[in-house]
Amino acid sequence: MKNDFFNGAPPLIKDYLIYLQTVKGKSQKTVDEYFSDLRTFFRFIKLSRGLVPSDIDFTEININDVDLTLIKSINLTDIYEFMNYTLRERSNNNSTRARKTSSIRGFFSYLTVKKNLLDSDPSKELEAPKKRKSMPKYLTLEQSIELLNAVEGKYYQRDYCILTLFLNCGLRLSELVGLNFSDIRTDNTMRVLGKGNKERVIYLNDACINAINEYKKVRPVDGVKDKNALFISRNNNRISPKTVQAIVYKYLEKIGLDAQGYSCHKLRHTAATLMYQQGGVDIRVLKEILGHENLGTTEIYTHLGNEQLEEASKRNPLANIKIKKSNQ
Repeated sequence: MKNDFFNGAPPLIKDYLIYLQTVKGKSQKTVDEYFSDLRTFFRFIKLSRGLVPSDIDFTEININDVDLTLIKSINLTDIYEFMNYTLRERSNNNSTRARKTSSIRGFFSYLTVKKNLLDSDPSKELEAPKKRKSMPKYLTLEQSIELLNAVEGKYYQRDYCILTLFLNCGLRLSELVGLNFSDIRTDNTMRVLGKGNKERVIYLNDACINAINEYKKVRPVDGVKDKNALFISRNNNRISPKTVQAIVYKYLEKIGLDAQGYSCHKLRHTAATLMYQQGGVDIRVLKEILGHENLGTTEIYTHLGNEQLEEASKRNPLANIKIKKSNQ
């Protein structure tokens, strides 16, 4: 974690953020979001209590003096007033407000249960706003094949391999760019490091194996700065999330889907949808493949065998789509 990340955070919040990342294994992005939420919350508390001038710029309110005395004075009504403020004054949607609820509850629970600094948790009865349920966007099978067929150019094998792994394995963007050469194993499995540094193994179907092997033939070797990286940029660095996003948008635009809200994450939704709806993959197996965070917390997910995971990989309807000869 970068040192400048702690700037402006009082000791108790710093302790909590360190706990989130080192003990709970939360990603840097998640920790950043929790800090942002708590900073906004305590800025609101200081403003509403008259602890800062009423005409001060909200973003200029310093919270590094927030101490246990102030924290102990906060009650459930204060928190609900803050949630009302995020709705009326900041126009936060339900999803953003639900995350803020989680950040606040997590912090007060930590001080109450882990640190034993509070006699009671004022956020214990705090209810999170209900998130609007919406169907995730995904490509149809025909659109997925069209996307793969749209790949061309100097980096044809690399780009095709990237799209193939997204569409067959349901990888997150961070997981794909983090892949190392050694993560592709000789038993046709792939090691993936997911959210919270949680490792999982994905069985590679024929389409993935074929795409990876074709890419390996042209993957740069000389002058590569990160020799462990699987996917290499044109500057011989590990490929960046921004570059991968540009690749995905490029080919989505080519097949006319650029303005329809599709993205790298939508390709992950596509893989999941195709396996579940057309491949007949059991929902429990699907969650294992995708590496959802709640796996392992309920007993039902502990009985999955490797045979089921391997069979699920083979059932993806894109499993037999092979890379074409380079059409540079």
